Amino acid sequence: MKLIDEKGLGGFSYRGLAARMGCQAMSLYHYYPSKAHLFEALVEICIRETPVPAPGPDWRSGLRELARNYRGTALRHPGFFLHFIIFRMNNHAGMTHLEQILRLFAATGLDTAAQARHFRCFAYYVMGAGLDEAMGYAHGPTATTPVSADEARRDFPVITEAGAYFGAAYHETTFETGLNIMLDGIAAAIDAQPPADPLRNR
Repeated sequence: MKLIDEKGLGGFSYRGLAARMGCQAMSLYHYYPSKAHLFEALVEICIRETPVPAPGPDWRSGLRELARNYRGTALRHPGFFLHFIIFRMNNHAGMTHLEQILRLFAATGLDTAAQARHFRCFAYYVMGAGLDEAMGYAHGPTATTPVSADEARRDFPVITEAGAYFGAAYHETTFETGLNIMLDGIAAAIDAQPPADPLRNR
C-alpha cells in the first residue's frame, strides 16, 4: 500500500514490490497469483480502515462520521483510493461494507427508492471529494502554456479572488460545507414524505 501511495497505481509492479521487500517477484505470486488478487486484499484493508457507524435514530451523525471516515482513507491512501472506490464490492467483505452503509440510509425512514437515490448522491459527493483532495485537480495535467499570474489577475479577477480559497488550508471547511448540504437535502426529503398510513399494516 505504501508503494502504491508513493508511486500511484501506474507505477506499481510486482518487480518493484519485490525489490522493496527484498525478495524475488515470483515469490509474491505464491501468495497472490495476480495483481487483481493483491489489489483485492488492499481493498479489504481500506474497508477495515473505513468503519461504518451502527445505524440509529441519529442518522445525520452516522452519515457524517461515515463521510469523514472515507475522506480519511482518501488522504491516507491517495495512490490507491481510486481503485478502492471503483472496486465493485461484490466479494463478501465488500457486500458486508455496502450492507452496513445502506442500513444507515434505511435508518432515515425514507422509502427504498429514496434511500437508493440518496445513497448514490452521497457516494458521488464523498468519493469525488476524496479523489479531488487525494489526486485530483491540483495534481492533474496542466496546459502547455498556462495563463500567467499577471494575466489571471487582469483578465480573470473572479477566478483569482475565489482561487485563494481552493487551497489545502480550506479543504476541510469545503468538505464540511458540501457534507452539510447533502445531509440537509436528506432531511428535506424526509420532511417531504407523506405521513405513514396508520391503517396500512392492520
